[in-house]
Amino acid sequence: MKPIQVGLLGIGTVGGGSFEVLRRNQEEIRRRAGRGIEITMVADLDTKRARAIVGDGVEVVADARAVIANPQIDIVIELIGGYGIARTLVMEAIAAGKHVVTANKALLAVHGTEIFAAAQAKGVMVAFEAAVAGGIPIIKALREGLSANRIDWIAGIINGTTNFILSEMRSKGLDFDGVLKQAQALGYAEADPTFDIEGIDAAHKASIMSAIAFGTPVQFERAYVEGVTQLQAADIRYAEQLGYRIKLLGITKRREDAQGIELRVHPTLVPATRLIANVEGAMNAVVVQGDAVGTTLYYGKGAGAEPTASAVVADLVDVTRLITADPDHRVPHLAFQPGSLAATPILPIEQVITAFYLRLQVADEAGVLANITRILAEHAISIDAVLQRPNREAGAAGEHQTDLIILTHDTLEGHMNDALAKMQALPSVLAPIVRIRKEELS
Repeated sequence: MKPIQVGLLGIGTVGGGSFEVLRRNQEEIRRRAGRGIEITMVADLDTKRARAIVGDGVEVVADARAVIANPQIDIVIELIGGYGIARTLVMEAIAAGKHVVTANKALLAVHGTEIFAAAQAKGVMVAFEAAVAGGIPIIKALREGLSANRIDWIAGIINGTTNFILSEMRSKGLDFDGVLKQAQALGYAEADPTFDIEGIDAAHKASIMSAIAFGTPVQFERAYVEGVTQLQAADIRYAEQLGYRIKLLGITKRREDAQGIELRVHPTLVPATRLIANVEGAMNAVVVQGDAVGTTLYYGKGAGAEPTASAVVADLVDVTRLITADPDHRVPHLAFQPGSLAATPILPIEQVITAFYLRLQVADEAGVLANITRILAEHAISIDAVLQRPNREAGAAGEHQTDLIILTHDTLEGHMNDALAKMQALPSVLAPIVRIRKEELS
């Protein structure tokens, strides 16, 4: 049988890894897919570098549209990234009747609904396992492996850069800025790390997982996003003393009581006994809670040339297996049949229910704790634990100041906002209150 011919748009780190994995494992892949899969055409602006990677047996061009226009190309791999030209090329490939494989989480988070609708109308597939958590097959698990389940919630460490930073801050007691520079020097963080450290990259991925889990359109624009730039070493240290670790989590939950879905990315205290709390360095992990299966954990490398290439090539195999299948009987892009997607709203952050870690820098005087607990009680917020420690950073004034750390039970975020405003106004509260959300994940 004639091999499937693939056109590759962009041969950077992941593109080069995909070419190498496909070349190296060609025979295994052919046995799994039922026919050969060959990258026969590559588009990259740096044609000299592209030629050095692929050798002489592959056509190399600078114009990506030449790949799309080639009638011999069955599948287009988009590895350009971003929202702009990548969206245009993907839509043109779909219009030309090409199947698409992409690792572009930003594109799918922002334009996924449009792209999937176009692919459905044209009868082609858009495969995107590599868009979330690199080499971890979480998309396939959610779309297929857990299809018998009603998903309750997902929580994931889905950005390796921030997990590396938080791991280093915890293990070495360093501040954020110093660890960020270390991450950049080691290649874990980009020269402009904004998408990573501000939580945007994780929110792209969480939005995709949320849509698949709950059968809704992709709704990145409604996600609550908070990064790690304001985290302080003191809070990581106090969390450890209380039996928790701080991770940047992407969280999405079904909320029957509010008839909506929580979709949020933020630093989160997680009990140190949870497996996900012990995921260190640049590794990724995703926990999924289903009604039938219970809790499942997916762990592995979330980035890198060959881990991500593993997912790209797996998508090529899937598309090849189904390329002649009736489009109506393929696995739907977002797991649920297109006509069955729900209009369930994403809840505003004020309606989220979670527990909290609070750190207050307060005057060391009588009545302070009583005033604070009174305000919390007035807003129906119950206390789980209290820790009081001398403030190490207060200098000479520290003799009369203390850090008051409070863990609460679950409460409505809006209630906590009101309570924080009243506590911040107390004369005995000497600095902005630190607030970090807490999840038990059980």
